[in-house]
Amino acid sequence: MLPAILIHGPTASGKTALSVALAKRLNGEVINADSMQVYSDLRVISARPAEAEMADVPHHLFGHVPASQRYSTGRWLEAAAPMVDDVQRRGKVPIVIGGTGLYHLALIDGLSDIPPIPEDIRTEVAATSTAGGAGALREQLALVDPAAAQRFGKGDRQRLARALEVWLATGRSIISFQNNRTRPVLQDEAWLGIALTPPRTRLYSRIDKRFEGMLMEGAMEEARSLLALDLSPELPAMKAHGIPYLLAFLRSELSAQKAAEYAKRDTRRYAKRQFTWIARQFPFWPRVPTMELDRRMRVILALYRELT
Repeated sequence: MLPAILIHGPTASGKTALSVALAKRLNGEVINADSMQVYSDLRVISARPAEAEMADVPHHLFGHVPASQRYSTGRWLEAAAPMVDDVQRRGKVPIVIGGTGLYHLALIDGLSDIPPIPEDIRTEVAATSTAGGAGALREQLALVDPAAAQRFGKGDRQRLARALEVWLATGRSIISFQNNRTRPVLQDEAWLGIALTPPRTRLYSRIDKRFEGMLMEGAMEEARSLLALDLSPELPAMKAHGIPYLLAFLRSELSAQKAAEYAKRDTRRYAKRQFTWIARQFPFWPRVPTMELDRRMRVILALYRELT
């Protein structure tokens, strides 16, 4: 079977155009690995591929989950694993592309078997996070799971919250689950990993311009629809980059100018964290620093030929 291509990169780095071009060139199919692009309610704000972009290439796991649901890496892997296998068995190349690094890691490293977290525990930890931030989460975690508290960065609110949830739900350290992972879906030599690392100044400028375009294309209407659903602000879809600030504007808590300013800033900061993820989690993945599609294609195709 043909090896899969896994492509990770920061938001607005041109992953969609690259995935379509690769799929056309290699007779491939695109599988989404972006945790926000799974939501049907977030077409514009998540920069999900447009219908025209998906017209000539099969795309999978895009826009199939309602915002009212809490989607997880485990659920994604359950759907993606048989899909990767099916694409390969049909003699095509799976192109798994997106900025959610945990999805890529789940495919190649396996997934820790952490049981579902009860909603009351999620609510309790979310309240701690809201009231005291990462510092409060770390303080509580250090009392029950000091090893995990030491492992995660002081400002890493997401992982600190996750570790605290796991301990409260199971009485076990999240580290014990991480050390007992499931078998990887893709074995060595069965995949090529690529990390897009475009110039940051150019990327940040593109992020700002893209958000302005999103406003023109219906991002505010998406936020208005979410507001009407009256969903919990702790749901993942309600934390999509830009959404909290657009909702604040709709509730007359922010001016339009401030909402746009904060949304752009939030997205730039997310892109910065994605660069850090690449450096720490994918140290051996080849870097493709250019933004030009033709040059990206040449580099990736050469690497893929070496693998096959």
